[in-house]
Parts: sequence; structure tokens; C-alpha cells
Amino acid sequence: MSSATGISANVARPSRPCQSHGQVRFADSEGVHRTLEIGEASTTKSSRPAKVFGGRGPARRVRARALWAAVLAGLVLVLYGPVLKLLVLQWWEDPNYCHGFLVPIFAGYILWRNRRKWQGMPSEPSNSGLAILLLALAMLVAGTLGAELFISRVSFLVLIVGLMVYFRGWPTLKAVSFPTGYLIFMIPLPAIIFFQIALPLQLLATRFAETCLDLLQVPALRQGNLLILPNTTLQVAEACSGIRSLITLVALAVAYGYLAEKARWKQITLVCLMVPVAVITNGLRLTATGTLTYLSGQRMAEGVFHLFLGWVVFLIAVGCVLAVHKGLSMIGRTQEAGSC
Repeated sequence: MSSATGISANVARPSRPCQSHGQVRFADSEGVHRTLEIGEASTTKSSRPAKVFGGRGPARRVRARALWAAVLAGLVLVLYGPVLKLLVLQWWEDPNYCHGFLVPIFAGYILWRNRRKWQGMPSEPSNSGLAILLLALAMLVAGTLGAELFISRVSFLVLIVGLMVYFRGWPTLKAVSFPTGYLIFMIPLPAIIFFQIALPLQLLATRFAETCLDLLQVPALRQGNLLILPNTTLQVAEACSGIRSLITLVALAVAYGYLAEKARWKQITLVCLMVPVAVITNGLRLTATGTLTYLSGQRMAEGVFHLFLGWVVFLIAVGCVLAVHKGLSMIGRTQEAGSC
């Protein structure tokens, strides 16, 4: 009887401490003191590893990824810093490629616009990205040793593709293929290709302007890329060949077609039609310059007015892009109505 009373007393006294310490001390019928663990203590112990591995583990992985990203960015900057510096300087100094500043901005906008699509792609890193990275480095070395800026600059795009394949895989590259490929418009053409395109455009623009001036009864004689007027001679230089507007219009048509049109044939047709649009608008600019020079003198072919006329004609060309797209849309709706 007394032992039973002793047990109940020992169990009842630590009723409050058991809530804080998670243990109950009591004496059994033989007088031996024993300790009983309760569920609160075991729950507390089992929850501690969850805090360690569940909280600190992801944080460590994030820090490790950030560290690797910083190291990788530093290596890319060391390798491609001089190449990118010269590229930006050419954008700034060469009027033919001043649109280069807008190309990476547009590509970044497309990446942000489609972020849910490519972020939701499964990560499937591929070792084939290493081969692409080696190709990029080989192109960089070859371009640097051969003083060929175009190869060195293209190797930067190849490097981006290799990094994407190695860390994220081919599905992610496919999801961001358009903004990645669009970056090619920020790289200037090699000089040999530039002049191979510019010279035929010069001759074509001069021939077009001569025909238009004859229709307007403005006396003009063409010799190569020269337009000989009664009071002056106009030379159609590389800057007036129309290649500048051609490159810009093609880049604009690709971007506009991607945003405004889903049909692939319309996108391709829109881009292809930029070649005649650029040639015709540049020929009209030369015609206007020749007419105004014949009526008002040499000053109409120089200075601010010449620059202003170039901008006006470019805006007309942009209007032609919109008009061509509207025409293609009407053709598409007519075909759909006929098929129904």
C-alpha cells in the first residue's frame, strides 16, 4: 500500500517538469528510480536534423551555384572582355551598326517574356556542351591570331550555346533558340562580305535613280556609281548604297515577324521582301537628292538636310514593313476563306 502511494506521489510531482524537460522520474514497486521519455522530447530531437538538412542544405547549394556562376562570369570576362569592348566601340562609331545596342536588349526582352516556358523545362545537362565550349575557344584563338574580329565575336555566341547545353541541356536551348540566334544581328559583317554586298547595291541604286530622274525630266548621266548632273556630280558611296538600311530592316523584320506573326511562311516572306524595300527606298532617296540638288544646288546633298532625308526615307521603309505585313495577312485570310 505504501509503495503504491510512493509511486503515485513520484509520478504526480514532476507533472510540470515533464512538459518542459520531456521526462518523468518515478520509483517502481522495488524502490528503484526510473526515467520515462515522453513523445515531446523525441519529437523535438527528431525535428532538429530537419532544420539542419532542410534549411542549411539548399542555402549551401545556392551559395555554391552563385560562387560557380561568379567564377564562370569572371573567366568569360577575362577571355572576351577585349572582344566585347571593340564590338561596343564599333556600334558607337560605325553608323552601319548602331542598331547593335538594341539587339541584346530585344533578345533579353524575349527571354524575360518567355521565362515561364524555358524555366519550366527539365534540366538535362549534356556533356556535348563541352565540345561546343572547346569549339568556341578554338574559334577565339583562331580569330585572335588571325586578327579576324568576326570569328572572335561569333565564338562568343557559340560559347553561350555551349554553356546552355552543358548546364541546362538541349531542351532549354531549343526553348530559347530565337533570342539566342537573334544575337547574330549585333555582330558586324566581315569587311570582305560587306563590300561584296555594298558594291552591287551602289550600282543598282545609281541605275534606279537615273531611271527615275529621266522620268522626272531631270538631265542625268550615270557612270558607274556617279550621277552627273548639269550643275554637280553625285557620288553614291558605300554609306549611300543602302546596305545600312538593308541590315537594319532585316533585323527589324525578323523581330517584328516574331512578335506579330505566327505563320512561318509569312515571317520568311516578310524578311525576304526587305531586300527590294531597301533597294527601292534608297533609290527614291537618291532620286530626291538628285532632283533637289539640280533645283537648289550642291548644299541639298550635304549636311543636315542629307541626314534628315535619310531618316525620312528610313521611316518610309518602316511603314513599308507594316504595309507588307498587312498585305500578307490579307492574303492569308483570303486563303483561309477559300479553303472553307
